[in-house]
Amino acid sequence: MDPPQGSPQSSPDAQGSRQRSMDASQGLRQPLMDTPQGSRQPRQQQYQPRRPDPPSGGDGLFNAVVTIFLFVLVVVLLVSSSTTGSSLSILHQVPEGHVGVYWRGGALLEATTDPGFHWKLPLITQFEPIQVTIQTDQVRDIPCGTKGGVMISFDKIEVVNRLRKSYVYQTLHEYGVYYDKTWIYDKIHHEINQFCSAHTLQQVYIDMFDQIDEKVKDSIQADCTRYAPGIEIISVRVTKPNIPVSIKRNFELMEEERTKALIAIEKQKVAEKEAETQKKIALSEAEKNAQVSQIQMEQKLMEKNSAKRQEEIENEMYIAREKSQADADFYRVMKEAEANRLKLTPEFLELKFIEAIANNSKIFFGEKVPNMVMDQRLLLGNFLDGISKKGRLDV
Repeated sequence: MDPPQGSPQSSPDAQGSRQRSMDASQGLRQPLMDTPQGSRQPRQQQYQPRRPDPPSGGDGLFNAVVTIFLFVLVVVLLVSSSTTGSSLSILHQVPEGHVGVYWRGGALLEATTDPGFHWKLPLITQFEPIQVTIQTDQVRDIPCGTKGGVMISFDKIEVVNRLRKSYVYQTLHEYGVYYDKTWIYDKIHHEINQFCSAHTLQQVYIDMFDQIDEKVKDSIQADCTRYAPGIEIISVRVTKPNIPVSIKRNFELMEEERTKALIAIEKQKVAEKEAETQKKIALSEAEKNAQVSQIQMEQKLMEKNSAKRQEEIENEMYIAREKSQADADFYRVMKEAEANRLKLTPEFLELKFIEAIANNSKIFFGEKVPNMVMDQRLLLGNFLDGISKKGRLDV
């Protein structure tokens, strides 16, 4: 039944309460039921608990907003960035190349954590990641004065360093989280000013500029080894300093003149090298000719030696041949003499004498001819007698 016009509509809660009251009154008015024995007993009232009313549309949206807000709040409290070090976070992350360092009530704890997720007490423990890998710190705008009073400045100096993992607690306990400000940034300013004040502009800008890196590195490392052994200085890179424009122009002019002098020296070296090359070529040519002459002379000498040896061989052959011939002649003569000695008998000599007389075609006339023949016969007989006596003496 529609409500009368002009009267406000009843709310759902009011309608539900009226309905419940009507149900209760109807339950009291129900008649008594007969029992099986015929006795009449009053009917027990069945009570059903009241179901809660479904929430309206406005209440559901409010509950959803509250749930989302609570979820976001829980996420913010549980998970925080590894670099914020929020004291409200429970779960935190240590990035790779770092170790986790913790403070409890402002006191540094000795325990450190490795990279990864870790738990801590919120509001009580503070967390900070400390890098233990190689890092490069850049120190900028470093003014300094040279020994001559000229003000110069270094735009940038890079320091490659590393904090040893085993010395993290000791270093942070003595120098805090910003230990590099004490031992790198401030130390670089001090060492650069010390170096500049002990050297002239010429030395700082040109002569000893290549030594600044090593000198500054060795000085910083010596102090760190003594006072902060956990800091390792790997290298230092120093940029060219800024000097006044007028002085820079003078240096540029000096460099131009030095370049010209170097060019002249290089030209002289080139000329000397060319002359030396020509000299080496001439010496090489002379040595070649000398070697050729020596080879030719040795060749001729070998030919002469060969000819000499050949002549010696021929002479030896001739001497041997002549000696053999002489020996043969001597042997022949000796044999002939021996044969003649055997032939020289009186009978053989007389025969030869008669043959010689017979073969003589000359005829001598006069009274002396017989005498000549007899004289010759007498001579022959005397000769034969001498031979006979000699033979007997030999025997």
